[in-house]
Amino acid sequence: MILDYLPLFLFALVFILILFGYPVAFTLGGLSVITGLILYDIDFFYLLSLRIFGTMHNFVLVAVPLFVFMGIMLEKSGLAESLLETMSHLFGRLKGGLAISVVIVGGMLAASTGIVGATVITMGLISLPTMLKKGYSPELATGTIASSGTLGQIIPPSVVLVLLGSVLNVSVGDLFTAALVPGILLVGMYIGYILVIAHLNPASAPAITAEESAAFWSTGSTKKVIHAFVLPFTLILLVLGSIFLGIASPTEAAAVGALGAIALTASQKKLNFEILKEVMRDTTFLTCMVFMILIGATSFSLVFRAMGGDKILADAITQAGLSPNLFLLTVLLVVFIAGFFIDFIEIIFIIVPVAAPIFSAMGIDLIWIGILIALNLQTSFLTPPFGFSLFYLKGVAPPEIRTGQLYRGIIPFVIIQVVLLGLVILFPEIVSFLL
Repeated sequence: MILDYLPLFLFALVFILILFGYPVAFTLGGLSVITGLILYDIDFFYLLSLRIFGTMHNFVLVAVPLFVFMGIMLEKSGLAESLLETMSHLFGRLKGGLAISVVIVGGMLAASTGIVGATVITMGLISLPTMLKKGYSPELATGTIASSGTLGQIIPPSVVLVLLGSVLNVSVGDLFTAALVPGILLVGMYIGYILVIAHLNPASAPAITAEESAAFWSTGSTKKVIHAFVLPFTLILLVLGSIFLGIASPTEAAAVGALGAIALTASQKKLNFEILKEVMRDTTFLTCMVFMILIGATSFSLVFRAMGGDKILADAITQAGLSPNLFLLTVLLVVFIAGFFIDFIEIIFIIVPVAAPIFSAMGIDLIWIGILIALNLQTSFLTPPFGFSLFYLKGVAPPEIRTGQLYRGIIPFVIIQVVLLGLVILFPEIVSFLL
């Protein structure tokens, strides 16, 4: 009887050790291998080598290092600074205009990089001091920057969607297409919230002065606007356009994006050997981290299923009489709570593989599930105590910004994300509109 619950005990033990700070990849892989050796024998792990080689031959996953390279290279190009300066003057005369410009730039950077850390740090360094100087409330300024930086989780090209496509065994191109409308809606909801706050409390989101605006527009402003918008839009069109038009697969488009990012950095006269070496080192580090976790998760999945863990969960759901909708809400709640404590990559590789076969058996559209999980995972970057977006922003924020202000600032944006998640659950057409 106790042996029947061994898979669930293994699952719980993995979570406990991760919460105590043990490395995720080695916790998943190590526990699984030890359990497999105790219950089975060394020959059992021949299957593991086959699975790892299968992962290594997965063409879709090649997009991960390419998109990471593209994002880090664009961070070095200086285009974000140019975009933020231009957008702040385009919307600056509007109350809340600086915050709106941050959201729009966050969306554009998401569509051209997809790297949350790079976006948050860049916008935090450039726009946060300016917003505070102009009289923005610290809560609104930090909340806007932190949440806008996470748009790279849902707006394609997104590393999250690439990993989810691999785990759910669905087309990454379809996930990119399905995520476009929710991503645009989220940007619109952020802007709507800022406009409401600026109307209710103008002192918290003042407009820039007429003198500052006039000074910008009087000195080659047209050239600045064209320069700031044309280059990023060109890259976005090359990457996303080639995917949506069926010209290239996501992996091929990622290669185009990586090459385009090099060209854009060179056009800004920022490309040199030191920058190239730094970008390649950071890309290698992040890619190795992702794939080590993937190998650990593959080991865990193999042992968990060999022990009948997936069957135990399926039987428990059947006996509990959970409807597909109730099971969906349960999984989303688990993912949301897990996001408070562990990273999105770990959630994708631990929770999603266990739930995916059950969703599939229930006849639920896995593309829709992928978008729901991606939207849910986006909150993990904003929810304390381990919200990475908060860590990134706190690291570059002026000393007068307190942690409490940062936490209060992100609450409305987390609520907005949860509201959008609810809308996508109630109206699946939002996801299937472009498919």
